[in-house]
Amino acid sequence: MHELSLAENILQLIEDAAQQQHFTQVEAVWLEIGQLACVEHESLRFFFNSVKKDTIAQEAKLEIITITGQGICDRCHQTIAVNSYDMACPRCGGYAVTITQGEEMRMNALEVK
Repeated sequence: MHELSLAENILQLIEDAAQQQHFTQVEAVWLEIGQLACVEHESLRFFFNSVKKDTIAQEAKLEIITITGQGICDRCHQTIAVNSYDMACPRCGGYAVTITQGEEMRMNALEVK
């Protein structure tokens, strides 16, 4: 249920940006969320829809861009696609992989009025 606190944090980022940039309405929020970030997209949408009521973002659509997981095998140094933390390197079978992409979550853009 950490998606509730994520939704509240997203709303706080929007409100902070509105104060700094002087906009009065948000129509869309684009988030980049890594495949390995352990965020359930539908739960995040549900909680964002709940917390945005009667705020500057009440009409905002939440758009999610999924960032694929990627890592470097510590054994063979191959860059590989990673879709779970317990995945073996397809080249050498090693399990020691340094994640380089896919754990992040960030606000990419806002569409505002």
